[in-house]
Amino acid sequence: MDSPKDKIQSEPSSTTQETPTPLSLSEFLETSPSDIFRDISNLFKYPAGLNNLAVLNTTEISLHCSNEICEGVRQFRPEGTNHVSEGWDYEFVKYVCKNCGKTLKIFALALIRNGKDTSGRASKLGEIPPFGPPTPSRVISLVGKDRELFLKGRRAELRGLGIGAFAYYRRVVEEQKGRIIGEIGKVAQRLGAPKETLELFSKAQTETQFSSAIDMIKSAIPEALRIDGHNPLTLLHAALSEGLHAHTDEQCLELATSIRVVLTDLAERISTALKEEAQLKSAVTRLLTRKSS
Repeated sequence: MDSPKDKIQSEPSSTTQETPTPLSLSEFLETSPSDIFRDISNLFKYPAGLNNLAVLNTTEISLHCSNEICEGVRQFRPEGTNHVSEGWDYEFVKYVCKNCGKTLKIFALALIRNGKDTSGRASKLGEIPPFGPPTPSRVISLVGKDRELFLKGRRAELRGLGIGAFAYYRRVVEEQKGRIIGEIGKVAQRLGAPKETLELFSKAQTETQFSSAIDMIKSAIPEALRIDGHNPLTLLHAALSEGLHAHTDEQCLELATSIRVVLTDLAERISTALKEEAQLKSAVTRLLTRKSS
């Protein structure tokens, strides 16, 4: 495995390539994935009284906080001070959400400092929680016990690893197809589907062949769950039927992204349909109770 030093030394030095504009440290931490070296302006500072020792120039950054108090983008403040040696250095940088004071974000960084410069180069070796936009809790709920497989697929997708992302997502859908069909059946039940239709959903849940399961219930998919008029299960099956080794990594990445987008949209539609029906029933009950009193 290449070390960070090997990676930076092997980077092309051709003057014909466009040099990316240097980022601030906050921009780098917020937007850059792992294993990419970037030029960072004002990466270091030299506080008075430290005998010209450099420290990492950390400032507040904006990140998604998954704490139930926040559930959105919040400001994170740096915790502690990172003293940086000249040349190569490796640092753990810790941030905490200013709003809830509980959510932590930790970056493992490889840094390069030349002399007394304030600018330098940096690469993420990793971060916890992982890089990337948050995964909606509704899709995590939909995939059930294969949550970790789905998140591995998401991380692979974010790093541009198409074959890996496609393989993870395909496994999730194949393993959880019964659960997904069951959730669709719940929506059909809430919307007043007849007993015969619900029995079809129950039978489709245990069907081993995905195509056969889809055929059983293709006419029973609630309109509220159709994506641009299309059966979401048919869309997923079409993507999963593509041969993994018949495509390039880039093509697999496109398929993987499509699978995730359809799964996520389906999860949102299921949740919304069930929630709206529950709210409607609650409203009707309140009105009937009010009328009778």
